[in-house]
Amino acid sequence: MTNTIYCVKLKENAEQLSAPPFPGKLGEKIFANVSKKAWGMWLNQKTMIINEYRLSLIDPKAREFLKTEMEKYFFAE
Repeated sequence: MTNTIYCVKLKENAEQLSAPPFPGKLGEKIFANVSKKAWGMWLNQKTMIINEYRLSLIDPKAREFLKTEMEKYFFAE
C-alpha cells in the first residue's frame, strides 16, 4: 500500500516517495512534502540544469548551486 501526501509542487494529493531522497533536513522536508511524480519531474529538470550550465558534480559549488535550484523548484512561491 502506498502513502499519499499533499505535494507542494503539484498542489494535489499524490504518492509519497519511498524514502527521503538524501540525508538531512532538506531530504526530510522533501520526503514530507514532495510526491514521487514531482521528484521525477525534478530529476529531469536537474539534468537540463547540469547540461545547460555544464556543471561538474565533483565541484562543491556546483552541488550547492543544484541544491539551491532544487529548493527554488519545490518551495519558492
